[in-house]
Amino acid sequence: MKTSPTCLDCNSQDFLGIECAWPAPGCLGASPRAARLRRWRTPMLRTAFVLALAAAVWQFGQAGYIHAKAWLAQILIGQAWAQTLAGGAQVRPWPWADTWPVDRLRVPAQDVEVYVLAGADGRTIAFGPGLVHGTAQPGETGNSVLGGHRDTHFAFLQWLEDGSELALETPHGEILRYFVAHRAVTDENDLRPLAQPAAGRQLTLVTCWPFDALRAGGPLRYVVTAFEHAADTAQAEGQATRPASPSRAV
Repeated sequence: MKTSPTCLDCNSQDFLGIECAWPAPGCLGASPRAARLRRWRTPMLRTAFVLALAAAVWQFGQAGYIHAKAWLAQILIGQAWAQTLAGGAQVRPWPWADTWPVDRLRVPAQDVEVYVLAGADGRTIAFGPGLVHGTAQPGETGNSVLGGHRDTHFAFLQWLEDGSELALETPHGEILRYFVAHRAVTDENDLRPLAQPAAGRQLTLVTCWPFDALRAGGPLRYVVTAFEHAADTAQAEGQATRPASPSRAV
């Protein structure tokens, strides 16, 4: 095995050859200025590396905490839902909760099952999708509007297609089946997704868009509209505004 060149090798032909693309450190001599720079840069680089690593760990920790809270809360909400089906009213999933489960949403094609809470404010949807106050209660005639986060409980919306089935279980144990009629990207100030139909049952799911945005929020919303009956779905398909192809969440 050939060793790295030393000062004795500086005049050898290897100095300009492939084996020695640059002279050995000893051949270059020591530079006081370079030595001072090395002494200064080493702790600075080490500190910068530690800070960057800490920031990365904090970011991943925050994301992990949000996801853990979202999914672990669903376990407690599921227990409250079981009591609701048994006849309980406004069963709170934990003693200090200011919300309660109002229905259970299943999406067979995506193997999704989530419990929906009363209210869709930021504090509520951290734990699960929320039913917007003032819209139809599950099982009632009208438009039931659900809001959720794009990176947790409503991440599956990006993979829904027209005709996808959504099953909604009411507090009385009734199973309502809806079929996706259309999907659209709208402005956050557009109130049309909240509109109530003249007749029939409608289910509207709303989340932030785009799905792969680095920061939460933003002015756009992704809206999925589903109807209980196939006839309503077919009629709505002809009036649908198609969204741009959504990207998968990171």
